[in-house]
Amino acid sequence: MTLTELRYVVALFETGHFRKAAEQCNVSQPTLSIAIKRLEGELGVSLFERSRQQVLATPVGQRIVDQARTVLREAQNLHSLAEIGKDPLGAVLSVGAIFTVGPYLFPRLVQRMQEIAPGMPLYIEENYTATLRPKLRSGELDAAFIALPFTDTDILTREIYDEPFVVLLPTEHPLSKQSAINPAALAAHHVLLMGEGHCFRDQVLEACPGLEAAISENYCNGYAVLEGSSLETLKHMVASGLGITVLPQSAAKLMQYGEDTLAVRPFTDPAPRRTVALAWRTSFPRHQAIDTLTKALRS
Repeated sequence: MTLTELRYVVALFETGHFRKAAEQCNVSQPTLSIAIKRLEGELGVSLFERSRQQVLATPVGQRIVDQARTVLREAQNLHSLAEIGKDPLGAVLSVGAIFTVGPYLFPRLVQRMQEIAPGMPLYIEENYTATLRPKLRSGELDAAFIALPFTDTDILTREIYDEPFVVLLPTEHPLSKQSAINPAALAAHHVLLMGEGHCFRDQVLEACPGLEAAISENYCNGYAVLEGSSLETLKHMVASGLGITVLPQSAAKLMQYGEDTLAVRPFTDPAPRRTVALAWRTSFPRHQAIDTLTKALRS
């Protein structure tokens, strides 16, 4: 049994197709097929059900894939430990962030990291929480900036900062005359939200009583429920007069629109807020890299 064979098994499980798995592993399809068949012979069990349409893991194959991922992750840790021996901050660090954090955090983070750890370049990925979670567990990402709560087996979190939510609206909107807005008041207005799958959407719906029910009622009555793919997209739609939206404070900069077009208003106390945290595996050996990320942000 070799690490290469385990990589082939994991690739086949993830793609469900011999050709795609071979392409992912940069080998020929016969090479991959023979290696998996050899491993099945060594173990004395079938790892996959094969048909012309798809390839599915057998029950025992699923458990072996899970263990193979653990073995490959630990093997990668050996390489990481070797890099630490040379220079703890001298290797690439793979960092993820949810879509509503990354664009506002990374510009400041990268600049500061270049000052305090110039030998540790960052591989950066923005994605949904549901996508970052398995990548963090599998070792594809070393760390990720997420919004709490975030609980998972063998994952540690460290709170980085809290930020309140604010309302973004056209300057001519009736709510702009208020110095602070009650979260329950939003249910009576056309609120633009992030699309399904964004945790910030769920946080807004939870923070604003009646908003989810109002949106559902509008949907049932045939009114369009408008959503944005990013916070910046929502800001553009608000500027165009399409509605109002809720933003984390870090995203509330008016940029090219100014106070003549858009207004930002806080919520009444207790204002809804979120906590952004850094998450990493308990087994991740580069503790100094995690501390450096934290230092860069807090400074």
